[in-house]
Amino acid sequence: MNIIKKPFRYTNFHSVYWLIGINILIFIAYQFLGAEIRFYMTIFLSMIPAVVIQLKWIWTFITYMFIHSGINHILFNMLALFIFGLHVEKQMGSKEFLLYYFLTGTLAGFFSFLVYCFTGNLNVTLVGASGAIYAVQFAYAVLYPNSVVYIMGILPLRAPIMVLGFTALSLIFMITGAQGNVAHLTHLAGFAFGWLYFMVRFGVDPWRRLTGR
Repeated sequence: MNIIKKPFRYTNFHSVYWLIGINILIFIAYQFLGAEIRFYMTIFLSMIPAVVIQLKWIWTFITYMFIHSGINHILFNMLALFIFGLHVEKQMGSKEFLLYYFLTGTLAGFFSFLVYCFTGNLNVTLVGASGAIYAVQFAYAVLYPNSVVYIMGILPLRAPIMVLGFTALSLIFMITGAQGNVAHLTHLAGFAFGWLYFMVRFGVDPWRRLTGR
C-alpha cells in the first residue's frame, strides 16, 4: 500500500480540546509576563522570516500557530476550531486530524515565508492558527457538504458556500490591502494545502464534494 495513503487506526482522543487548551494557556501566560519576556517569547515562537534565515529557527513554522495577537484573534480561531474541528476529528480520527492540522498549518506558514522572502518583507511577524483553522473549515465543508452553518448565528449558509465565500473574501482583502494586519495569504494557503491533502492523501476530488457534481 502507498505509504502516503496508508490510513491510521481510528481513534478519537479529542485532540481538539488539547489544541484549544494549549493555545489558551499560552495566551494567558503571555498576558502576565513582563514586556521584555513577552518580546523574547514573540521572537522565539512567531514566524519572522529574517529570524528564520539568520538563526535557522525552523520550528517557528509550527510554533507560530500557538501564539495570537489579541483576544479577538484567539477567540475567533478557537471558536472555529471548536465548532468545525470536533466534527472533522470525529470523521477523520484524531491521528489523521492532527496530521492534517499540523501539516496544513506548517505548509501555510512555510508558503507565507517564501512569499515574504520573495517580496522583501523579512520583518513580518506571522502569528496565529488561522492557516490550519481555515484548512479545518475546508475539511468540514468537504466532509459535510450538505450541512448548514449559521454565520454570526444569523445567516444560514451551506458549508461549501461558506468556504468559497471565505476564500473570495481573503483573496479580495489580499489584493486590495484591506485589513492589512491580517495574514490573508496564510488563510488562502491553508485552503490550498487542505485541498491538496484531500487529493493526495484520500484520493478525493474536493470540487466534486463541494459542488455535488
